Amino acid sequence: MIKRPEVLSPAGDRERFDAAFRAGADAIYVGSTMFSMRAAPANFDFDALSEICTLAHGKGVRIYLTLNTLPRNSEIEKLPEYIKAAASAGVDAFIVADIGVLSYCKKYAPDVDVHISTQAGIVNWLSANEFYNLGAKRVVLARELSLNDIAELRAKTPKELEIECFVHGAMCVSFSGRCLLSNYLVNRDANRGECAQPCRWEYYLMQKDRQGNFFPIDENHNGTYILNSKDMCMIEHIPELVRAGVDSFKIEGRAKSAYYTAVITNAYRMAVDGYLQNPSDSYKPEQWIVDETRKVSYREYGTGFYYEAPEINANVSYEGGYRREWDVMAVVEKCEDGWIYIEQRNKFSVGDTLEALEFGKKPVSFTVTEMTDLDGEALESTPHPMMKAKIRSDLILESGALLRKQA
Repeated sequence: MIKRPEVLSPAGDRERFDAAFRAGADAIYVGSTMFSMRAAPANFDFDALSEICTLAHGKGVRIYLTLNTLPRNSEIEKLPEYIKAAASAGVDAFIVADIGVLSYCKKYAPDVDVHISTQAGIVNWLSANEFYNLGAKRVVLARELSLNDIAELRAKTPKELEIECFVHGAMCVSFSGRCLLSNYLVNRDANRGECAQPCRWEYYLMQKDRQGNFFPIDENHNGTYILNSKDMCMIEHIPELVRAGVDSFKIEGRAKSAYYTAVITNAYRMAVDGYLQNPSDSYKPEQWIVDETRKVSYREYGTGFYYEAPEINANVSYEGGYRREWDVMAVVEKCEDGWIYIEQRNKFSVGDTLEALEFGKKPVSFTVTEMTDLDGEALESTPHPMMKAKIRSDLILESGALLRKQA
């Protein structure tokens, strides 16, 4: 019997949690007010954490809390109460990178599972087994492993130990995210959730005695981005991941938008469900599902280190920014009497062709032929942020459906 792989989605705030939840995530990982590797998102205080745990558990969805920074001496005394409060909120697991934090989780919240973060850099079965002996329920493997490495690790670890791997999202130039570049350049510590991503910047060479005379480090006509990794996308390789023994498919991106979270979660949900209906080694998602991964903001895609060693394919992206070929225009509130009631996200106009995305369904295109405000006054466009409007259409769309437009 094929084990159902978990689709694990990121959420940096309540809007992104709602997006992952509606899009069909089996589990959602979040940060709280401290000890999280993503300091920029709003994250969740303990009241909010309790609220989303109750909501998630009502639908059988699990909540994992990141405790994956490397705390300093001055922070240790805050850990016991923090751990106990998170356990009381109802989290299903802690994601930790530090062995001391692991010991405190087992001491102060023994009934909550512990997952070992990718920050721990697990690349072999010996380390995985030792973390299991220390009480870990799951290991999140380093992104630098191949599928063959993962299969060997799976074969030499207890079947009760779960294996989680990143399958989609940003990659890091440093091993398992252990980077000091941001700290050195802009005094923002990547190991404490404040990475400024200087690996994505364009660089030039300057000779010391010729200040201001910059020389390009040519890789192509656009200059060089020698530290800039491609994004990972494994949506076309689900049978290989399952065969290697991966229990949880992790989507990177707690700092990404709610739209990104919704679209990518939905794509992997549909791809995994399609595989479970036809669990063959040759399974590929339908092309429109694969295309969904390119209807968000993304960098050039690759498959990380799953198939090739870094010296064979360095997975460097030669583009400085993100590709952004589609934008979300509105969120559907309801459909009634031949109208789609929406809340605007970006400006669009009468005559534009929009695509409606309902979770679990193939997108549908339609043209905006008539639009009014809620009082019935005709509109030619939606220029005001978050404005409410109505679009004439016979489509019946569910609440929360997304309307987007190709750029």
